[in-house]
Amino acid sequence: MSVTISAPAMDAALRERLQPTLLEVIDESYQHAGHAGANDSGVGTHFRIRIACSGFDGKSRVARHRLVYDALQDFIDQGVHAIAIEVL
Repeated sequence: MSVTISAPAMDAALRERLQPTLLEVIDESYQHAGHAGANDSGVGTHFRIRIACSGFDGKSRVARHRLVYDALQDFIDQGVHAIAIEVL
């Protein structure tokens, strides 16, 4: 499945899958120009996710991160290089 890699598209996928109570998706790709995994456009490779979700209750940090990665797998498959996750 081909997806458009953008902060709004990732936001929509996370909202659909996890129904977060708080969510912020930030494209930080421009900060990684010249680094591994960056592209020439400066967008769509490095993201920061700040998220709170009742589905995280009682789960370990690793399990919470796995839920986020699972929700974003299509984006990872299409070329997202790095995702920094902040569970709030």
